[in-house]
Amino acid sequence: MTLEEGMLLAIYLFILCLTIARFLCRERGRVIRRFQVGKAMTIGDRQVQEDDYGVCQSADGFMAVLADGMGKNYGGKVSSRIVVDTMKDMFRIYRSSENPAYFFRKAYHRINMEILKQLDDGRGGASVGAVLIKDNYLYYAVAGNVKIAVYRGGSLVPVSSGHTIDVLAGDKFIEGTITREEALMLLDNTRMYNYVGQDGFREIEFFDKPIRLRERDIVVLMSDGLYEGMDWKTIEELLSGRKKCQQKAYEVIEQINAGSRKEKDNASIVLVEGFL
Repeated sequence: MTLEEGMLLAIYLFILCLTIARFLCRERGRVIRRFQVGKAMTIGDRQVQEDDYGVCQSADGFMAVLADGMGKNYGGKVSSRIVVDTMKDMFRIYRSSENPAYFFRKAYHRINMEILKQLDDGRGGASVGAVLIKDNYLYYAVAGNVKIAVYRGGSLVPVSSGHTIDVLAGDKFIEGTITREEALMLLDNTRMYNYVGQDGFREIEFFDKPIRLRERDIVVLMSDGLYEGMDWKTIEELLSGRKKCQQKAYEVIEQINAGSRKEKDNASIVLVEGFL
């Protein structure tokens, strides 16, 4: 190879490297801006549908919320509606993505006050799971036992723990405040100790670090009537493939309805898939 040919090859390689670098930078800067949503629910064998959900999008980001109500004389149904309406109102009013943790805390405490204001203490309450997606990052908050997970590459990975006695027992054992024997006695207790709609409402569970989403990741919100009513592997299988989110949500609920479980609770699912 002559000196002239070597210089020409070096120039070609430099141009190629520059092109690749620009492409990678452009790819990193691409932001999920389009969202496909699927929502579905079933009443099960209950007399009242106490689940509710809602989604909201603005220039500030995308928000989805799922509420699982509980109470007497339609108290659970009313509570869930309060959750969804208040959450959507707060999202429209506040620039939630500037400080997601502050937004979630403020919204959940506002929801708690609204339920207590409209219903007598103990007459209504709700588990709540909410997600905020901004610039490819997922932020979430939970009070109660609504489950939040991310479906990616064939696996459905839970990202929230929830506020049930068994989870609390595990945390307390790790902290060293209860013994192993005491923790084991509580592991089968899935009763909730924290939810909105009570005077003793505690701190919410929310993200330690936001989760970076990839294109076609599916963010999943589920009430306990769903994830306790069917096998986790079955949910993963129903979320696979290229069907639209709405069709996948319908198929998950159809599977719940067709199941042989004797007592079927209200069950709801919300799916959010992002596209660049």
